Amino acid sequence: MNISFVPLKKLKFPLLLAVSLFTSQLVKADEVDALITKIMAERNIPGLQLAVVKDKKIVKTQSYGVANLQDDIAVTNNTVFSINSMTKAFTGVALVQLVEKGVISLDDEIGKHLPELPKAWHKIQIKHLMAHTSGLPKILSGYYIDLIVRGNPKAAWEKVQTLPMISDINTRFDYNQTGYVIIGKIIDKYVDGSFVEFITDHQLKPVGMHLTAKSGFEYMTPVIKNQARQYLYEHKDGRFVNIYGHFSYMMRTAAGMNSTATELAHYLIALQSHKLVKNTKLLWAPIKLNNGKIEGFSKLENGYAIGWQVLDREHHPAVSASGGNAVSMIYYPENNVSIVVLTNLVGALPIQFVDNIAALYIDDFKR
Repeated sequence: MNISFVPLKKLKFPLLLAVSLFTSQLVKADEVDALITKIMAERNIPGLQLAVVKDKKIVKTQSYGVANLQDDIAVTNNTVFSINSMTKAFTGVALVQLVEKGVISLDDEIGKHLPELPKAWHKIQIKHLMAHTSGLPKILSGYYIDLIVRGNPKAAWEKVQTLPMISDINTRFDYNQTGYVIIGKIIDKYVDGSFVEFITDHQLKPVGMHLTAKSGFEYMTPVIKNQARQYLYEHKDGRFVNIYGHFSYMMRTAAGMNSTATELAHYLIALQSHKLVKNTKLLWAPIKLNNGKIEGFSKLENGYAIGWQVLDREHHPAVSASGGNAVSMIYYPENNVSIVVLTNLVGALPIQFVDNIAALYIDDFKR
């Protein structure tokens, strides 16, 4: 590389500014890379992909570590990661698209669309399904992704319809995949083809998410080119363990997609630019319980919207989508900044450190 030096007395102000900005960007890049390297070491994260968006432009993409420990394959920007329940964000966008077409309303009771469902479920509204406040019985057993009838989706769906409600409708937040099974059935009723095709044709293809579209919705089952393997870390034995899984069709509104940080960054830009839905407020506003309060996973993610988590707080409020305790994307609307972090470690919990990355791109970041 050839480097030319210009005598200081000949420098013009615009060039000085450009040099200053370039130097600032280099320093920031070094800070980000150092932060990510430190976090990965502390949390035993094998591989990570990062994308940063500021003012609707991608300002950084970077890959770190190893995608496949067995074969020592490095993560690249084209490595495809399982995004698990981040899939719910795409389902939420699909629903709002149907709302904007006048097909459904988020306030509709589900009995209106699926009268064959148990009578006790009829008055649940679509938004309650999306925000996990439905009170429905759970179709998962509680052990990883096993259905209540292991390996038999049809029998699991039949069984869950015989179980009692867990709570009254919209009285508390309780993370629940049953609602997303119902959402899939509602979408399938009103679109040509399937909800998988609807999401692919009306979200992935318009944004140019070709790797995401090609990877499909089947989680770890098919062989996907350049896919990162997913791991657990056993602290007691100091070793990594492979994770494999399969999501049946009815579960794919809830989880199963694969993507890259760069394509997800483009997705966030498309949403911010209102290219996929006109009313993002409808998508990102937290659903209130009957008592007027909002609830979510934690004090940080303290609300839930239409497939998205809400960080309702005084400084830097945000919306996020996470999955498998392994991946997160977060949008800070007041700061016009978005961060996408994908890892291949279940339990990495990037939502816990995304603010630290954002603080390097948001001036005077307040905790």
